[in-house]
Amino acid sequence: MQKALVICLLAAGATLTSGVAEARVDVGIGIGLPGPAYVVPPPPAYYPPLPVYYEQAPVYVQPPPVVVAPGYYDDWRARAWEQQQWRERRWREHEWRMHHRGGPHWRGDEDD
Repeated sequence: MQKALVICLLAAGATLTSGVAEARVDVGIGIGLPGPAYVVPPPPAYYPPLPVYYEQAPVYVQPPPVVVAPGYYDDWRARAWEQQQWRERRWREHEWRMHHRGGPHWRGDEDD
């Protein structure tokens, strides 16, 4: 009994696998007729209008005329700065002369 069952199973397995291994050519003829179809159109899309940019016209302005009036304009800051520079220059010249003459201020580090 077991032998018969095993043989039936092997036969069934061979039958099922042999259909896969068959090589055949199928020829089919089909006529494609479209069936009734209804396509729902998409809802309308509303977009806001694009912004409009206007470029302003260039503006040309003539500069005012330059007027030079005769006279003396006192600039006390510049004059004070020049005086300070003059004093510093004079002080440096004085110190340089004292140093090169061997004056009392620039004797050196030797103690006599």
